[in-house]
Amino acid sequence: MKMMSLIVPCYNEEPTVPIFFDAVEKVFANNPDTFKDVRHEYLFINDGSSDATLTEFRKLHTAHPELVHYLSFSRNFGKEAGLAAGLQHANGDYVAVMDVDLQDPPELLPQMLSLLESGNYDCVGTMREDRKSEPAIRSFLSRSFYTVINKVSKVQIIPNARDYRLMTRQMVDAILELPEYNRFSKGIFNWVGFRTTYLKFKNAPRAAGETHWSFWQLFNYSIEAIVDFSDVPLKIATFTGGLFAFLSIIGMIIVIARKLLLGNSVSGWASVVTIMLFIGGIQLFCLGIIGNYIGKIYLETKHRPQYIIQEKK
Repeated sequence: MKMMSLIVPCYNEEPTVPIFFDAVEKVFANNPDTFKDVRHEYLFINDGSSDATLTEFRKLHTAHPELVHYLSFSRNFGKEAGLAAGLQHANGDYVAVMDVDLQDPPELLPQMLSLLESGNYDCVGTMREDRKSEPAIRSFLSRSFYTVINKVSKVQIIPNARDYRLMTRQMVDAILELPEYNRFSKGIFNWVGFRTTYLKFKNAPRAAGETHWSFWQLFNYSIEAIVDFSDVPLKIATFTGGLFAFLSIIGMIIVIARKLLLGNSVSGWASVVTIMLFIGGIQLFCLGIIGNYIGKIYLETKHRPQYIIQEKK
């Protein structure tokens, strides 16, 4: 009998854990024919929660020791670390990645499994049909992010795609061969290739609690994704620096020619200072881009672990 591992990263999700568990168990109970040859297990990841999320994991493990397993980090390492830990410790022939807030509908699992078992696909991902429940500014920025990253990166990211997906063991093993410290899972899932199809679903509110992603965190996550999967920002910095170096040479020639031909000093100090400040800003902008890449190289060369496990069941 094959095994399906459900990876569920959690951060301060105390109220949602039991709701999620009951909802997913109901799906398995209601589809006995689909899952007759597949048993399942849960692998919850406690990403340094400050509430009683870990307590909920312990309760579930005590009640279902063969069904529920968990990893608890020593501190908050971020969702990407949680996903990496889950993939590294999952033993299933099929591996699913899910959010605990039930915005990833577990009702899709039977259809996802059927598609994988057909042999036509190695991965079944999911994507939202719309973003109606989100603030307009957040939806606009999300669309802008996908537009930008798909223009500057060779790896195409599906707009509105979720991390929620079911993968074969072969695809998971391929993902595990990527050892980088800086990770953007949506890009990694696409970078490794394999035959992938997507199921659409309507956006749903959280089952309980509140989102822990602030606007600033999402913005930083977007920047990380672009830097991780494209060197175009470096090319932009190089082009911008070269352009302004060329313009400065033209400007020098004009100033010298004016002095030699007209014999008067150059007027307009305000405009000169403005131009200098503008060019200085461009230089700092380019240095910031380069610094971001250097910072990532620095983190990679340290070879620090992506996470530290404090408790494991």
